[in-house]
Amino acid sequence: MKKGLSQTCYVFFSVIANPTRLAVLENLLKGPMNVSQLSEILGQKQSMISHNLRPLLRCGFVRVERRGKERVYSLNGETVENLFKIVENHSQKYCPTMGICPSKEGKGI
Repeated sequence: MKKGLSQTCYVFFSVIANPTRLAVLENLLKGPMNVSQLSEILGQKQSMISHNLRPLLRCGFVRVERRGKERVYSLNGETVENLFKIVENHSQKYCPTMGICPSKEGKGI
């Protein structure tokens, strides 16, 4: 691993290691949405969705476009779609319990 890549990986995974942010990304796979739409789908306040969109924007996981007074968010498909495919493939192959990976002692993590 290149020097400094561990810090990059830490920041990368820290940004998406949040259930709300992951849910936002997963829903944006369906297509562009505004905060109101995401808020309704996720059952969370608009302020919470906006708060969680900021780091996703800052790190380039999502993009924003102004349409009149509305801000419409879309996925950076180049990164996120591939990342979700990698996670899905890994979980199917190595985590048959879908999210509970077995440890050496036979207990789930």
